[in-house]
Amino acid sequence: MKKTLLLYTKGMAMGAVDVVPGFSGGTVALITGIYDKLLASLAAIPQALMLLLRGRVVAAWQACNATFLLVVMLGILSSILTLARVISYLMHEHPIPLWAFFFGLVLVSVYLVGREVTAWRTNRVASFAVGLAFALWITLAAPMQLAADPLTLFLAGAIAISAMILPGISGSFILVLLGLYPVVLGAIKNLDVAVLAVFCAGCMLGLLVFSKALSWLLSHVRDLTMAFLAGLMLGSLVKVWPWKQTLTWQTNRHGESFPLEQVNLLPWQFADASGEGAQLLLAIVLSLCAIALVLGVEWLARRRQVEEV
Repeated sequence: MKKTLLLYTKGMAMGAVDVVPGFSGGTVALITGIYDKLLASLAAIPQALMLLLRGRVVAAWQACNATFLLVVMLGILSSILTLARVISYLMHEHPIPLWAFFFGLVLVSVYLVGREVTAWRTNRVASFAVGLAFALWITLAAPMQLAADPLTLFLAGAIAISAMILPGISGSFILVLLGLYPVVLGAIKNLDVAVLAVFCAGCMLGLLVFSKALSWLLSHVRDLTMAFLAGLMLGSLVKVWPWKQTLTWQTNRHGESFPLEQVNLLPWQFADASGEGAQLLLAIVLSLCAIALVLGVEWLARRRQVEEV
């Protein structure tokens, strides 16, 4: 029961950050030590479905580690449904402390993922550089404005969920780039079943396809993949920088406004441009707290593994 509750909490943490454009649930999965198991379980779903069609229910359940997946997914869903309003409130009312905390989380995660690379040879450094360049390209891309029709929502779900399980690239940020973030977040907050059904169907397709590919990469070229992910996460720091100036806004059909295009500023530039305090000391403290939290969780996880051995 204790392990199940802990796993559920990890799922909730993944769901909470997936609501925020710029921070990925995949990063949380890496930090908490369930990333490889999560990908392997998701990749085994097609095999489990085949077993289920043959009437082998128990074998199907075991093949995809369904108990593990169920607990994690329940944590993610419950967190998204309950914390969407809280995260939205913090993003509007206390953006600097929120982004500062996430900045610390991502920064320390770059170190932890980079440490997974056994030897930093030339090809690993090149993979890191490609990941960094890709993240910067995605992060600095100009937002689009797509129509929220069923086909677009379905494809957006497939793309966004693929980004959500990639550490460093946020599915929510992909939705921002597509101009669909207010549509989806508004549907979650207001339980718009029609929109959510189409979007979730796309998410299921993306999960089944992309998780299998990523699981294969981690099994066969782990060092190159980890180096790429470390670069990806380092590049994503541009998006989670706490001091931003919003250039354009987007409004969903419920009348709620969300930032569409933003630029990063230095703390003193932010204070001059906005006329508000930069909250620099609070931002530094929260970033350090996030770093300490992640290192503490990672230390406890390693200690537990040693005790189990």
